[in-house]
Amino acid sequence: MAQNSLWIIGSTRTGKTTRLVSQFYQWVEGGLDWSNPNSSSRYQRTPSKAPGILVFAANDDNRRELADRLTEVIRGRYPVLSKTPLGFFQDEVMLFWPLLIGRLDIKAQFPLRLRPETEQDLATQHWRTDLDNDLLQLPGGNDYTRVRRLLDLLQLAAVSGIPVEDIPHMLTVGIPEEEGNPKLWSTVGKLLLEWRSWCLERGLLTYGIIAELYWRYLLPDPTYQQYLQQRYQAVLADDVDDYPAIARDLFETLLNQGAVGAFSFNPNGQVRLGLNADPNYLADLASRCLVEILPDLSIDAMPVELANTVVELITNSMFIDDIPESIQSIQTTSRAQLLQQTAGVISQAVKSGQVQPGEIAIIAPGLDAIARYTLTEILTNQGIAVEPLNDQRPLISSPMVQGLLTLLALVYPGLGRLVNRDAIAQMLVVLSSQPQVQELKGERLNVERLNVERLNVERLNVERLKVERLKVESSNLQPGTLIDPVRAGLLADHCYAPDPEQPRLLPVESFPRWDRLGHQATTAYSEIFQWLELQREQQQQGLIPSCLVVFDRAIQKFLWHGSNLAYEQLAALRELMETAQHYWEVNGRLGKELKVDDSSQTKQQPSNRQRSTQIIAQFILMLRRGTVTANPYPVRRLPTATNAVTLATIFQYRAARRCHRWHFWLDAGSSLWLSGGAATLFGAHLFLKEWSGRPWTEEDKVQADQQRLERILRDLFGRVTERVYLCHSELAVSGTEQNGPLLSLINTA
Repeated sequence: MAQNSLWIIGSTRTGKTTRLVSQFYQWVEGGLDWSNPNSSSRYQRTPSKAPGILVFAANDDNRRELADRLTEVIRGRYPVLSKTPLGFFQDEVMLFWPLLIGRLDIKAQFPLRLRPETEQDLATQHWRTDLDNDLLQLPGGNDYTRVRRLLDLLQLAAVSGIPVEDIPHMLTVGIPEEEGNPKLWSTVGKLLLEWRSWCLERGLLTYGIIAELYWRYLLPDPTYQQYLQQRYQAVLADDVDDYPAIARDLFETLLNQGAVGAFSFNPNGQVRLGLNADPNYLADLASRCLVEILPDLSIDAMPVELANTVVELITNSMFIDDIPESIQSIQTTSRAQLLQQTAGVISQAVKSGQVQPGEIAIIAPGLDAIARYTLTEILTNQGIAVEPLNDQRPLISSPMVQGLLTLLALVYPGLGRLVNRDAIAQMLVVLSSQPQVQELKGERLNVERLNVERLNVERLNVERLKVERLKVESSNLQPGTLIDPVRAGLLADHCYAPDPEQPRLLPVESFPRWDRLGHQATTAYSEIFQWLELQREQQQQGLIPSCLVVFDRAIQKFLWHGSNLAYEQLAALRELMETAQHYWEVNGRLGKELKVDDSSQTKQQPSNRQRSTQIIAQFILMLRRGTVTANPYPVRRLPTATNAVTLATIFQYRAARRCHRWHFWLDAGSSLWLSGGAATLFGAHLFLKEWSGRPWTEEDKVQADQQRLERILRDLFGRVTERVYLCHSELAVSGTEQNGPLLSLINTA
């Protein structure tokens, strides 16, 4: 038993992280006991030469914030190695790859980690035959969902310390027969084993494969354990209720070697339960530590008794005569009215000086595009900034990205079927942007105008065009582009020559009435036309090694304008470049392998140019399917402090560990408050260490949903300091009546 290890238990915002920072300071300033009898004699030396302290946080944002606090408290006098659990596993697998090569008897080559979107794309191609033959009738519908669920099963098993060979048996026992049969689960197991072998043979690593390699082969290895003992003599982990099960195996290995630990645990947290966390299994680690329970004495948070009362009201239908004024309700009939009224309350409160935008959070169980767009537009028009929290939307939703992808079809041959006149018009609008109006709002307005006006351009008369133009000019924003959407539509109709092999733009004179375009639009179009002709010529001469060069040149020429891009636009472009670079890197490795394997069968093999075109087509289609790509690095704004209203889902808000004076709980009457939704993976309950080994019944699901709702309510009440608005509309977006679990609280308020 590591007597000096510390296990800190506390609810939301009770000072757990502060206590960990204090413990870290004591370790560094007071000196660790390097003469621990469980440690080897080689640690009998000065602390400056002793092993280091390993620091963990639940996610990357929390990791950076924790590292900053630790560095600040010791004023940079001690190196801080801060990791997330999966990040640590990845680094260790990469570092000890030669050791794993010997254990697994695989080809010696440098490993390459697959980003989630590339993993999804390659797995879909690898399983295409089985998907087409309907051998994978998993619950969920389309191919994208079925492939994602297969990959999730592999990752769930890996982070739980369960061999992939056991997955079919667990699914057969735990999933009801109406959702699957033993033959289906046997096929699932076979495909997962084939996929894992295929990746390892090529040195491709996914998060699931990395986690399995770590717990199954690396952590038990004596050589690696000796390395851990030499390098780390202390471990500090914050919010371990969000850690995977194999993290406990690592912690116990370190404690068994004589290391000292400090861990914090939030019973009302468990945000990632249902994804890859196993909080109850981690909680058993407390038996090896001195337990310290922090009281619920947060000065600026809402009273704990209020949270208890609300939970009792919702879960036990307890009657309450009066609700404090700190809980108020906004109720309307339709959701459109609710969005407008909610934004109105926020706007009035900010203008009256009651609260600052940065002290407000709008939280919803699920944010659809309508709510996100409406709230952002109304508040932005009132001069109130809005910050979507970790807004992970498909990359193709960015107009700039759509324009750049269309550009590829005009440079590379064989991509004509991937572009149409509407896409050409949008590309012309995007590429003719002006630097002084590169604002997210302006871009969004231009896209909306493009989508509406382009579809109706044939029916617009001169007077209608004048009216539409006046609407833009009368707004507070300047026109955002040199080629407006209407002119872009005319150019696409008359100056675009579609062709399956080589679509191209024509000179502006191809439009009989090109004089109607005006000097500004004509000059901008001619510049785009000449630039495209030059790129196509260089591509034919083999002077452009990859489409990354085309992206870079287009961004520098048409979009960059001396770094005048808004944060959201810049993040989208960086995300596109990182995604494309990784996609080409992976396909480059697969292409080299193809050359080696098929060197004796050279006939009918695609040339390098043909293969490049195929890769580009696959890349464009992957993004157009709505694939959500990995966030660019770094993912947080600089500076971090922005006076803007936070807009987030419940999961995003809780994972970020934010706190605000005012909360607006949007769609408070929705039934989504009771369901895990996207925050719960298929079959996740089977991979918890506490699973009973029996089928997951409807009663188990109801109980799990109820417990999750209680944790959400207690956690959110711990993150608001002054006021909660319950925003409820009788009808949902679909027109159905909303009757969620918070309805009794709404009516009481």
